[in-house]
Amino acid sequence: MSEAGARDDLAVSAERRGAAGFIILDRPKALNALTLPMVQAIAAALDAFERDACVERVVVMSAGGRAFCSGGDIRLFYELGRAGDHAAQLDFWRGEYRLNRCIARYPKPIVALVDGIVMGGGVGLSVHASHRVVSERCLFAMPEVHIGFFPDVGATHALARLPDRIGALLVATGMRIEADDVVELGLAQTFVAGERIPALAAALTEAGPTEAILDRFATRPPMGRLVAQGDEIETWFARLERPAILDALAAAAAGSELAATALAAMRAASPTSQAIGLRQIALAANLGLEEALRMDFRIASRICRGGDMYEGVRATIVDKDRNPRWRPPADAPLDTAAVDAHFAPLPPAEELTFAGLSR
Repeated sequence: MSEAGARDDLAVSAERRGAAGFIILDRPKALNALTLPMVQAIAAALDAFERDACVERVVVMSAGGRAFCSGGDIRLFYELGRAGDHAAQLDFWRGEYRLNRCIARYPKPIVALVDGIVMGGGVGLSVHASHRVVSERCLFAMPEVHIGFFPDVGATHALARLPDRIGALLVATGMRIEADDVVELGLAQTFVAGERIPALAAALTEAGPTEAILDRFATRPPMGRLVAQGDEIETWFARLERPAILDALAAAAAGSELAATALAAMRAASPTSQAIGLRQIALAANLGLEEALRMDFRIASRICRGGDMYEGVRATIVDKDRNPRWRPPADAPLDTAAVDAHFAPLPPAEELTFAGLSR
């Protein structure tokens, strides 16, 4: 998730170029942070391209700058929550999660060209696409625990299926990983050098099999650095419980730079958010995407009425003191019942539904 700049809410363009429909995110000053009008514009473009017989595939990319998409506009969410307008917050998440499902079920290939930062909502736009391309500029993360939020957009559906509990590491620490690990883990299938991304985008306007076009540009990234430490990660995160993980990391920190980094990241983040994220990982391994998104919406409906999200955003982008006061604090025991309450079913009229959607 990202702090937004100016409110250029509808910074999405869509056009057909040859055999491809292009959806281009264009809020570079805000790192292409998503707003509800952007989500709606992307959904409308996908509908139009599905009906266009001339469109063989859809390409989702950014217009330039440092980010593909850094997530949702967290300052806007903060302002809405402080005003008590939870309905507007939930309208965004409802639209975003439905868009995530639409991308996953889309009947034509969707190529996500990730040339830069991809976090939070940007992961939702890309990880559910049929074809995911990254360059060396890719930085992938689900950093929500550091603002008191949680890993949403159905990301845990993918992260729970990563080997060696690496998904749990990414959720609990918010750590960033680079293109080599992103490809090695299968979060993307194709690595293309950043300088060749414009040429690839041009080639994707050609008719013909999408895979054949991507293969012309693909090269092999080096072995992922995180993947190489999978055995250790699996040991540290064997139990998906925050206290057990902290103990395991503390025991290993003196001899492992990764353990020390992960330990520091976990100690700085919201304990409640971490407990929620680890529970999501445990549950999402046995859920389909729709069920995972419904779980995310239930959590969002509760967490937007809590305190840690607003404290995390305050410390990160409002006062910028980098000193969030989590409740409960990092060294206090968590109330298991309070964590459980985030996952409880909503009243039927408030649940996330996909009824009436074409996909």
